[in-house]
Amino acid sequence: MSHVLTVATRRGELAVAQTHRVIAALQSKHPGVEVRVKEVTSEGDRDRRTLLWNLKETGFFTSRLEEVLLAGEADFAVHSFKDLPTRSRDGLTVAAVYDRCFPEDCLLAREPVASLAGLREGARIGTSSLRRIAQLKHARPDLQPVPIRGNVRTRLEKLHSEDLDAILLARAGLERLGLTDAITFTFDPAQFTPAPAQGALAIQTRMSDTRTSEIVAAIDDAHARAVTDAERQILIDTKCGCHAPVGAYAEEDAEGLTLRAFLADVSGKTLLRAEASGPWSEAREVGSKVAAELLAAGGQRILDELESNRNKGDIHA
Repeated sequence: MSHVLTVATRRGELAVAQTHRVIAALQSKHPGVEVRVKEVTSEGDRDRRTLLWNLKETGFFTSRLEEVLLAGEADFAVHSFKDLPTRSRDGLTVAAVYDRCFPEDCLLAREPVASLAGLREGARIGTSSLRRIAQLKHARPDLQPVPIRGNVRTRLEKLHSEDLDAILLARAGLERLGLTDAITFTFDPAQFTPAPAQGALAIQTRMSDTRTSEIVAAIDDAHARAVTDAERQILIDTKCGCHAPVGAYAEEDAEGLTLRAFLADVSGKTLLRAEASGPWSEAREVGSKVAAELLAAGGQRILDELESNRNKGDIHA
């Protein structure tokens, strides 16, 4: 018997492409399921001017999809997991974590370079991520971050139209859009740390809709859920929000997983690192251990200063 579901997704080439990956995976497990796509314009898609680091609220790219889901206008929603707030909306659950791949960041440059060291003195680098800016400035204080917003192709265009030397993007998006030829080099995620849950997709359902949750759960990846649980626990315990200069990267090892994370000030002058390992079953505990080390080493002071400056609208990258 066929079953018809509606999926909510952000408008935009990458969001729709990711949603179709999820649909294909679901239909491979449930051939009788038909999925209709409902495209939704998020606040982040409408507002292309606000700098991400000035946001006081989370859910800039996800809240509208959650509202559609709660209203019963869709049966499930597909999110880039790194955009989803750590505090779950009442009545909703992440029924599956899927397709965690290519979590690295990439540099796309106008001229060939093999590393950050190859960029010219004072090079202009396009990014609106405090996490990326802090790591850039820590490695090369002379580099000049330039805020850019927009979808992947828009940012690629801005590399040339806004006289930038390079831009930073997530590898996963470029892979899913078939744009890897634009990559100049890919960072080692253990050195240039990604956002928590970068590269993973979160499929969200209503807790009351057990039928849809069961269908979606068929594509849940236990390993992807464990590494993203560890990474997102950093955000939960530091209470820093998803736009702070914080990164986390967990990877598999023989015993389970190893988590590496950093917390920095906006200038990148102070960049704290911590790491811990543990079994899959203790992913969140590993995340909490790393978060506690970062906070105790001076991270709390950094976050307090960041929040104070954000409240005054005085964050300068």
